[in-house]
Amino acid sequence: MDKQLWIRRIGLMIYDVVAVIVASYTALLVRFDFELSAIPDSYKTIMLQVLPFTLIGTVVIFYLFHMYSSLWIYASVTELVNVVGASVTVGFMNLLLIFSDNREKMTPMPRSFYAIFTIVLMILVAISRFSYRVLRSFLQRRATQASRKRVMIIGAGAAGEALIREMLSSKYIDMKPVCVIDDDKKKIGNYIRGIKVIGNRKLIEVVAKEEKIDEIIIAIPTAKESEIREILDICKRTGCELKRLPGVYQLVNGDISISKLRYVDINDLLGRKPIEIDLDSIMGYVSDKVVMVTGGGGSIGSELCRQIAAHNPAMLVIVDIYENTTYDIQNELKHNFPNLNLVVLIASVRNTKRMDQIFEMYRPDIVYHAAAHKHVPLMEDSPNEAVKNNVLGTWKVVQAADKWKVKRFVMISTDKAVNPTNIMGATKRICEMIIQTYDKRSETEFVAVRFGNVLGSNGSVIPLFKKQIAEGGPVTVTHPDIIRYFMTIPEAVSLVLQAGAYAKGGEIFVLDMGEPVKILDLAKNLILLSGHKPDEDIKIIFTGLRPGEKLYEEMLMKEEGMQDTANKLIHIGKPIELDEEMFMKQLEYLRDYVVEEPSDIRRVVKEIVPTYQIKSN
Repeated sequence: MDKQLWIRRIGLMIYDVVAVIVASYTALLVRFDFELSAIPDSYKTIMLQVLPFTLIGTVVIFYLFHMYSSLWIYASVTELVNVVGASVTVGFMNLLLIFSDNREKMTPMPRSFYAIFTIVLMILVAISRFSYRVLRSFLQRRATQASRKRVMIIGAGAAGEALIREMLSSKYIDMKPVCVIDDDKKKIGNYIRGIKVIGNRKLIEVVAKEEKIDEIIIAIPTAKESEIREILDICKRTGCELKRLPGVYQLVNGDISISKLRYVDINDLLGRKPIEIDLDSIMGYVSDKVVMVTGGGGSIGSELCRQIAAHNPAMLVIVDIYENTTYDIQNELKHNFPNLNLVVLIASVRNTKRMDQIFEMYRPDIVYHAAAHKHVPLMEDSPNEAVKNNVLGTWKVVQAADKWKVKRFVMISTDKAVNPTNIMGATKRICEMIIQTYDKRSETEFVAVRFGNVLGSNGSVIPLFKKQIAEGGPVTVTHPDIIRYFMTIPEAVSLVLQAGAYAKGGEIFVLDMGEPVKILDLAKNLILLSGHKPDEDIKIIFTGLRPGEKLYEEMLMKEEGMQDTANKLIHIGKPIELDEEMFMKQLEYLRDYVVEEPSDIRRVVKEIVPTYQIKSN
């Protein structure tokens, strides 16, 4: 047996022997009001006569009650019952010993002696067994509290109280609430579960420094986005990690917990309210329709599939050349929409016969064309591939849609198609021209939707920045003055779907992306939100504009006017007149020429798109 275990058991036995002696003397002292001289010598003599037998009997009884073999570190109700049972048994044994040794006396000891002895012994034994657990638990708690993140809660309402309660009660949460901030003067100075509401938002920076705060949690689910942004502007200067409750619905449902917190995302600092669209009121046009999404495995395409699937299409057909991302969205849709009539096909939009077969078999009513090569630097290095996939792929899907009489065709375009400086933008401008040309020649309503950068999409700047920050930097920005329009994926897709509802044919819909944002500001804000200081903890370096990259993007060309729709965030660019016969001849020449893998494909593209400004690599 373990030597330490033996030492611990012997130590407990010695303690119990001492406890019996103390309990015996204490019982007499209590009976005689702690007057030692008042205790008759006969009582002392009787007690001492039976004491050796009581001591031996106590050790045996305690052994039988597992008092020396229990793991007291985990002591609970069962062990407490054993302590009570063992102590009562020893008390009863003590009574029998005294009476058997002094049969001639009717009351060899005061009657209260036996009860007091038993109670005192029980207390002393319980202290010895449970004090270790209590002390260990206390020390562990202190050590844990010391190692936990020091947290500031912003919001002294129901949400803040729920979070504080969970932090204090759970040993699995490595957070320690330190203070609460609230602008309500009535709450300042009060306490929430012992945590003080110390002041309003003006104190955030000072208190964060004084209290050595590691993390700030914004627990104001009812606040307006403008108010949240004001608070975030203060919080991000503290260098603390930021988290927030996503929304008011969790307060209504009582669904508030640490697990519902999310890191504050850069979306929170874009300087505008999130775009909210009541899709249910406009998505009737996809209900009971066969809807096809090309590029359905991509960032935009997959979100299109999610939102379409939620509005009861007769069938959703996903077409994509990349199997991994397509497999992911297939599994997701099967899980979330088990009754969805889903068809997933791996195919290239550049394959004429394959596209024709798919359209013939499934006869889509509506097509969302999101398949495209979109990465500007990569396409600058492979311009022929940009032409083949974007231009020829779009043309072949458009031809199939025309042939099989698709009702509506919506192409996803980009602000980079306006006065393009890169081959990707130039090819997307040709796609828009294809859409406008075929709309006049076909029964199908062909439209395009143009928008800017999408936050969180594959290859976008935010995931890159997050990865660079996680690696300790540096964060790379191409130019200190570069600006971009930004929108979240769900925002962009909901506007695309609404534009599809407005479509009459031939339009280029332009989404209002809000105010442009400096990429440098995005980088700095994301570093701050990650709990670091720009250029101190995480360096920012400028790498220079990449081939084909603009300092700023435009949403409309000078020739295009602006026509409003029922949704003020969706505008219609007036179609630019073009010589359709000439365009079709140029398109046919481009088709035949690009397959020869020429080195001057940009020259041919510029003949089709005069606004294309070729930048030397």
